[in-house]
Amino acid sequence: MKLPRDLDGEKLAKLLRKYGYEMTRQTESHMRLTAHINGEHHVTLPKHKPLEPGTLNSILKDVAEHLGISKAELMKELFG
Repeated sequence: MKLPRDLDGEKLAKLLRKYGYEMTRQTESHMRLTAHINGEHHVTLPKHKPLEPGTLNSILKDVAEHLGISKAELMKELFG
């Protein structure tokens, strides 16, 4: 599955709520999300429109690793 090219940080934050991520703070153009599932985990999302493919890939890889699933499985669940 290919990474979506039109996804912005706010939309990704909404999608990650499914995994318990909630915005804990915002500093200018970046949001910090925190999840308390499988221990505490923080991820920072830029509010850029759209997210750069490398940035999105890195965020998804980090979240998948924390959740103990593959990045491909996470992408399938998030983007169908």
